[in-house]
Formats: sequence, structure tokens, C-alpha cells
Amino acid sequence: MEIHLADFLKDTPHGREAEAVVRKCVHCGFCLATCPTYQLLGDELDGPRGRIYLMKQMLEGAPVTEKTRLHLDRCVTCRNCETTCPSGVQYGKLVDVGRRLVEERVPRAFSARLFRALLAGFLTRPWLFGPTLRLGQLVRQLLPRFLKSKVPPREPAGAWPTRVHARSMLLLDGCVQPSMFPNINAATARVLDALGVRLIVARGAGCCGAIRFHLNDQERAREEMRRNIDAWWPHIEAGVEAIVMTASGCGATVKEYERHLRLDPAYAAKAARVSALTKDISEVLPAFQQQLTQQLDGTPARRVAWHAPCSLQHWQQLRGEVEALLQAAGLELTPVAEPHLCCGSAGTYSILQPELSGALRDRKLANLEAARPEVIVSANVGCMAHLQGGTRTPVRHWIELIDAALTRR
Repeated sequence: MEIHLADFLKDTPHGREAEAVVRKCVHCGFCLATCPTYQLLGDELDGPRGRIYLMKQMLEGAPVTEKTRLHLDRCVTCRNCETTCPSGVQYGKLVDVGRRLVEERVPRAFSARLFRALLAGFLTRPWLFGPTLRLGQLVRQLLPRFLKSKVPPREPAGAWPTRVHARSMLLLDGCVQPSMFPNINAATARVLDALGVRLIVARGAGCCGAIRFHLNDQERAREEMRRNIDAWWPHIEAGVEAIVMTASGCGATVKEYERHLRLDPAYAAKAARVSALTKDISEVLPAFQQQLTQQLDGTPARRVAWHAPCSLQHWQQLRGEVEALLQAAGLELTPVAEPHLCCGSAGTYSILQPELSGALRDRKLANLEAARPEVIVSANVGCMAHLQGGTRTPVRHWIELIDAALTRR
């Protein structure tokens, strides 16, 4: 697609990046068939092709309106369009630039800015989020339906192994996951412990930066990225083998630290190293396949529906690894229609766009529950909480099922 950047964007890194993406788009429309918001709304401007056209106009200096922001806000940023696109259009890079420009040229109302700032500050601070969630869990039955769906029942934190091994890996603990689903990271530590790997949580590491970045607070998101790099760097120098992610949304973000900090001379090289070391737990375990299989206790087949988060299958382009591990553990995977479509969680999207998010969740749950699974499994805390709010079928992280299938040590 032909594009002529406005003068204020010429010869800027963001301008060049956006221009390269737009030029790859041939307007074929293949992306519309897999865009979740286009599927719901049927509006060209609520699909990737229409949004690219809106951003092209903005990049060329055309006036920016509330309508432009509305259609960009409605995007779940699932990147399904990137998986579908035959031309290799990296839509995610373009929408990052587009949203930043919209925020600069059409400031939100003060009340909207305040709400988004409070939301980011609340979710990224475990010392604040954790106690508030526990209070909500105590009075969960008294909460309004919408809030109740956002507060999962309290669950016990599993035991963390204490053995020391020669091999070690880092773990990003996360900001909301330790409070909402505390057994996920403990289960991961137990599985790796059984395989002779010690999992380390670095002091000082916190939110990966995804929440602030996707709320268009990109500079503060980069501050969170730098803080994590500083916390991890001594362990990287000491020889950890990987930085393990149990939330695919966090993993997708940390793998892009290299891109987000490429212009920072003090952190560019370190960010590239961090991105290279970052692995979803589903990428780590296949190397231990034989050893892991020997320790599975042959639990009878259990019917499981697998929901692949967008951040895993579209952002990280990881498909098939989890399914193979679950089947090796003796679990039966049920068929799921439209596995490529988003569940509607998308970080803070379920709070900021509740109607669209709810419609996407209902569609996803109908597909997941069609074959009557005993449990739904996923790989991202946001997807898990969102799905669980709409069903009585238990929703778990898949690593918890692997942990439960291991021969007790």
C-alpha cells in the first residue's frame, strides 16, 4: 500500500517502522475472516484492513478524531491477523504506533485518563492487588454479578520445592497471577524440580510491562521492563538457562523487550539477551520429554478442552507443544471449534470493553464446552480468570495437570 508520511513522522524510528508495515499490506482482506471484532460487528473499520487504513491516514497527517480511537480501542490486539496474513504484515507493531499517536493528538477526557491510570496502578502492584482480591473473595457471594465474575474463589498456594540443583532457570512471578492462581508457579517449580532444575524468582522483578503498554502508557511500561532486566541480570550473568514464563501474555511481552528498548543505548543489548532467554514453559519441557514421560504415573484419561491464548498461538507462534505434553500425560483432548479466535480477555480489554469481551467469551465457551470436557485448560492467567467467570466447568493452567500426573516424589 502506498503511503507518504507526514513531515512530523519522517525520519523518526516510529515513523519508519509504521511505514514499513503499511507498505506490506495489499488490502486483500484475508484478515477479516479471522478478526474477532469484525466477526462480531461486521464493520470494515473494526477489522485489521479498516484499522490499517485509518492509521495510514493518521500517519499521512490527516485529522484524527474520536472515531479513529474508537476503532483502535475495540481491537483486542490478538494478532490473529498476523497469523492469517499472506504478506507478513506485522499489525501489532503498527497498532502500537497508531495508538500512541492517537493519545497524543486526541487526548482522552480527564475521567477516562484517571480510570486507566488507576487501573494500571492497581493491577501492577501485588501489594495492593493481593489484599484487595482477598477481601473480595471473602465477600464474593455478595458482589454484583459483574464484579463476582472478576473475583475467582480463593485457592491454596501449592508447596514450593526446596531442593538445590546444578541447573537453574528464572521465573517471572507476575503481578496478578500469584494472588489469583497461586498454584500455577508452584506447580511449575515442582515439575522442573522433578526434572533436576531449580526455579528462581528474582527479587525486584515485577509486572512485565504489558498492562501499561497496552493502556498506552508506553514510557512507564519501558521503566518496568528496565526494572525487570536489572533484577534478572545478575542471575543471567551467573548462568541461568532460561527465563520461564507461565503466563503467555507476559511471555509475549518479554520476548519483545528487544524491540521496545532497541533505542535505549543502556539497555538495548541487555534487552536482546533477555528476549532470547525467555521461554514459555511449553517450550522448556519438550527438551525433558523422555525424562518427564518416565515420571508420569499413568493417570486415567481425563477429558480436557484446550484453549490456546492469542498471546501463545499468534504472538509467540507456539502451537502443538501443549497438546503433545497433555496427551503424553494421558489426558484426552476434546475437539474445539474456532480455536484461533480470541476469548475476549486481552488484558484490561474485558474491563474497558465489557460488551464485546463478554460476547467473545460466550462464543469461546460454547465451543470449549461443546464436547463436555471435565476441565478447561489454558496458558494465560487473564484468559483463565475471564473464562472461569462465565462457566462452572473448572478452568486450570495446563501445567497444573502435568504436575498432578507426576509420580509423587
